[in-house]
Amino acid sequence: MRIIPAIDILNGTCVRLSKGDYSTSKIYNKNPLEVAKSFEDSGIKFLHLVDLDGAKSSHIVNHKVLEQIASKTNLIIDFGGGLKTNKDAEIAFECGASQITGGSIAIHQPAIFKHWIITYGPKKVILGADIHSGKDGKKIAISGWIEKTMVDLIPFIIEYQTFNIAYVICTDISKDGMLKGPATCLYKNILKETEKLKLIASGGISSIDDLLALKEAGCEGAIIGKAIYENKISLKELEKFISNN
Repeated sequence: MRIIPAIDILNGTCVRLSKGDYSTSKIYNKNPLEVAKSFEDSGIKFLHLVDLDGAKSSHIVNHKVLEQIASKTNLIIDFGGGLKTNKDAEIAFECGASQITGGSIAIHQPAIFKHWIITYGPKKVILGADIHSGKDGKKIAISGWIEKTMVDLIPFIIEYQTFNIAYVICTDISKDGMLKGPATCLYKNILKETEKLKLIASGGISSIDDLLALKEAGCEGAIIGKAIYENKISLKELEKFISNN
């Protein structure tokens, strides 16, 4: 299972939110490149970079931060947030992204998202399938999680699998930034209901035991954010996990 630390960019700084609420943003470092280099120095190979400004905007915003990290580290970066047009996707790849993630566009403009899959290939495009779980089931949330849709999670993923999507990032928003454990049962259910899916878990991870549980569940990757910044999981622990797994 791949370990993928997250850097969320808001106003050019490295922040974390709780449950996707922008009003809860907490700055952890004003220099995202410094954070990225610390990950790389610990033997980490992957990075999940999110443009929070872009996510609630109509276009990519923090592509210069992406370009800086990509040009000054060897991290393999997946980039999301604000990718709403073909030009945005082009800019992200030109600035050094290895993969791009689309969530809102996969709902509102599926033709463009499918065009990305065809143009760049299913290894380069990740489907963002983040949910608000509640009494009405598991519904997709978009636009920086501000907008809740009535689209059901599993059918949404299966539909895009017919267009050869391979990678899916799924966050249970109620878990995000809360450090109370990931939605492991949710991921088990997704993998049970789908075939040959490279599922990347995100949200709630707070310990090495959580990572072991996600690996056991069959997740292809795990995105870790606040647990690193709040020193719940040290980079040394992650380095050891990577070397042992």
